[in-house]
Formats: sequence, C-alpha cells, structure tokens
Amino acid sequence: MTNTQIQAPVSAASLFEDYQVPDYFCELTNRTGPLPPRLAHIQKRLDQYSLTELRHRAAAAEAQLDRHGITFTVYSDSKAIDRILPFDLVPRVITAEEWDHVERGVQQRVKALNLFLHDIYHERAILRDGIVPSELVLTNPNYCQAMVGLKVPGGVYVHINGTDLIRDQSGRFLVLEDNARTPSGVSYVIENRHMMLRLMPDLASGLPLRSVDDYGQKLRESLCQVAPEGVTDPQVVLLSPGIYNSAYFEHVFLAREMGVPLVEGKDLTVENHRVYMRTIAGLRPVHAIYRRLNDDFLDPLVFNPNSMLGVPGLVEAYRRGNVTLANALGTGVADDKAVYAYMPRIIRYYLGEDPILDSVETHICAEPEGLAYTLANMHKLVIKPVGESGGYGLLIGPHASQAELDEFRSLLHANPANYISQPVINLSVSPTLCEDGLEARHVDLRPFALTGRSTWVLPGGLSRVALRKGSLVVNSSQGGGSKDTWVLAS
Repeated sequence: MTNTQIQAPVSAASLFEDYQVPDYFCELTNRTGPLPPRLAHIQKRLDQYSLTELRHRAAAAEAQLDRHGITFTVYSDSKAIDRILPFDLVPRVITAEEWDHVERGVQQRVKALNLFLHDIYHERAILRDGIVPSELVLTNPNYCQAMVGLKVPGGVYVHINGTDLIRDQSGRFLVLEDNARTPSGVSYVIENRHMMLRLMPDLASGLPLRSVDDYGQKLRESLCQVAPEGVTDPQVVLLSPGIYNSAYFEHVFLAREMGVPLVEGKDLTVENHRVYMRTIAGLRPVHAIYRRLNDDFLDPLVFNPNSMLGVPGLVEAYRRGNVTLANALGTGVADDKAVYAYMPRIIRYYLGEDPILDSVETHICAEPEGLAYTLANMHKLVIKPVGESGGYGLLIGPHASQAELDEFRSLLHANPANYISQPVINLSVSPTLCEDGLEARHVDLRPFALTGRSTWVLPGGLSRVALRKGSLVVNSSQGGGSKDTWVLAS
C-alpha cells in the first residue's frame, strides 16, 4: 500500500469505547491530573479510525516489513529461524517533560558506568572502599584482564549504551537493567518511525515529534571523537559476525546509516600492531571499530582460540592505542545484574548525586540476606540469572507452578551467586491493536545513548510490547513486538 492509497480515517464507533486498564498505568489515557493536551489530541485522532481501517494498515505494515527483510533470528526454533518483528500501529507517546527526565537520567547513568569501569581496571578505589564487593567484580566472568591498566581514549568504555526502563503503577520511570556490551534494537526504532510516517501520516501530521533520523550520523561522529590520537580522518568500520547472527539486519542497516564499511573478521588483518581492512585497492588503515562480536570471539590469540569470527592480534593493537573498540572490552561487568543492584551507590560514589532514575529493588542471592529473602518470597518475586538476557532463564513467581518453584529453589541452593530477585512490577501499558480491538499491553523502553566527547541520547528508543494478554515478557524472542516511540518536542 503506497501513501497515495492511504485514505483518511473514517468515523466509526469509538476505538476506546471498550478499552479498559484495570490496575495499570496507561501511558496514553491514565495520568495524574488532567490528560496533557497533546495526548488528548492524539487519542482523539486515533478515535477517528475504524477497527477495519487500522487492521488494513497493520496488514500493509507486515507486508512492508517482510519485503524489506526487517527480521530477527530465533535460534531455538528450527522451523522458523527468521521472523518479522511484530509492529503495532498505535504509537507510544512520551511528553517533552517526561523525556527531559529520562534523558538526564540516562546521561547520568552512562557517566557513572564509564567512571566505574575506569576505576575497576585501574585504581579500584570503589572496591577498596567497600562500596562494591571486590569478589563481585574481580571474579566476574566478564572482567577482562587485558583491560587492566589500559588507558582508553576519553575515558570512554561504553560508547553505545541501551538502558532498559519500565514505568510502574504511578507512571514513574525505573531502570530495569543496563546493556553496556553490544545493545541491539536501534534499527527498529528508526524503521518503526519510517513505517509510521508511510502508513499513518494523518495521525502524525502537524505534531511536534522529535526526529530519530540522525542516529547514524551521531554514532559515526562519536566514534571519530574517540579514535586514536593524531588521526585527523578516522576510518570507522562495523565488525559483524556475519549473516547468521540474529542481529545481522541491524548490522547492515547501521553500516549504511553511518556510511561505513560492514566487515567480518576475515576482512581485517593486523600488521605491526595496526589494523587494516582488505580492499581491492590493497590494505586500508582502520582506526575505530564498532564491534558487534562478544569479547570471547574478538581475538583468538587472547580469548577463544577456536574463534573464526575475530581478528588475530586485534587486542594487542588495541592495547597499544592504534585502534578504538566500541564498546571496550570488559564492559560486561557494568551490566551484570548483580552489579546493577549497586548502581545507586556507584552513582553517589563517583558523582556525589542521587540517581535521577530509580532502580528496581533488587536482592542479591550471593548475599545471605538476599538469598534468605528470595527463598522466603519466591512466589511473589521475579528471579533472574545474572548472565542471561532476552527473557530466558527467569522465573516469574506469581505465574509459576509449584514444580517450577521447587526447581528454582534447588537452583538457588546450588548456585545462589548466579541469581538476583526483584519484586513483580505492574508494568505500564499502552493501547495496542489486538484481535478484538484496542487492548492494554505491557511495554518497556530502551533509550540508546552515544558517548564520545559528550553523551547524546536518541529521542525515544525501542518500545517493546508484550503482545500476549497478561504477559510481562516483552522480548521479541518470547513473543513480543515493538511500537514507534514518539517524543514530543513541546
């Protein structure tokens, strides 16, 4: 369906006539005090669509996603590995005032994460002062010995960060976790906006929406700012594991958005501790690498000797300051779910400030009191393994069977250090197009922050939605979808 084929909304029974939000904060309809005029205006516009018209446009969206190859990979499903990420046409809207709070909070958090990483790989003052337990950091599987004593340009370890946020029953933003290694999903943010403007131009018309189109330019600029000293025109590349990676679509997308080569390990070589890219014109120097490989696969001389994805000698070139890696090695310590529990203390320690964004109450099962509390309250907690992502390996106590609770009790006793627990939060909801009309579905938000000389936050972020009724799991691999995130400029 082209833009010329899109018809104006037709009057029909109100979409919101049967819309109900029991016990949850709806980001479009539930507010403390009067509904902000902009939100009321957007709801009024939505109300002019018929259910048939919205479904027609949703079908067009799915066809475009398929045609453009906007997919993700599920390794656990041998029958349907590549899937379209479900897209919901009802946008998630964030007011200018709300976004200002989120933006400042994310910038504060990224600043603290970078100071923390510098410290644990150098002076270790925060460990000596007992703010964070030494064993939690120094025995962490993501702690990288190759980074000890290494000075990184600008003190930036986390160049690209994705901070997962939720909103509670009062509408307050809370940090759920940090993603400081290779956060994914930003390509969907940009593609979702393009999709909305193509298929719902009448809904967006005239609204003061913050743009998301300059992310690629900002990413390249931030990487150039932290290139090795003395390089006036840095060559940036995006290093991908290849076409079988779950986020390969995003790798291609971001390389195109940045205007830089997309390479694999076989395309790079190291000579005299400098990195070069193989081209038909010969070897070309590389100064900054946005890597989408985990640490273990980057250099077979330092990490996994069987890796065919990395570049032999890359880490030594990095240690000598001849190339910048984004994100830096060893950043996984900072987004460990157990370290997350100490982030409020980390922020106060380095910045002398209270956190702008609160964290979810977290119990560390490696600590006796945390384990005891978790075991006594399993039925009302979410229990997470500290090293997993994507919604795997967790237990949602209120939804668990007795057999599942018993199994997790055994896991906790066997390896308590592998788990943290948190209360079940009544996640906020957003109106979502479902089979029977608009229904409330739980959402989260992943803003993306880029750090070079300063930290810039993409206005909005990836809004993931739990499409299954009653589900709190928004991950795409677990049946979730996404929405366009509208940040209002005024």
